[in-house]
Amino acid sequence: METPVTVTVDGEPVRGIAGQTVAGLLLASGRTAWRATGSGAPRGVFCGIGVCFDCLVTVNGERDVRACRRRVHEGDAVSTQARDERGER
Repeated sequence: METPVTVTVDGEPVRGIAGQTVAGLLLASGRTAWRATGSGAPRGVFCGIGVCFDCLVTVNGERDVRACRRRVHEGDAVSTQARDERGER
């Protein structure tokens, strides 16, 4: 039986299924990119197995979480990330 969960993504409630990855939740909600490089280029899931680091997000205040590897839990707070031109956050 699937257990529904609600997490917030940049302050907006998003429904998903317990055990689903953050990347899966974001893709299912219609988001294809949730990080920006220093040049502003959008990034989302690329490899889907935790090797490339393109899908980084902040979860519950922890930065640089790979969205393709992290499972969602009820009440999680997910924030998108961006880097400036110098590569700093």
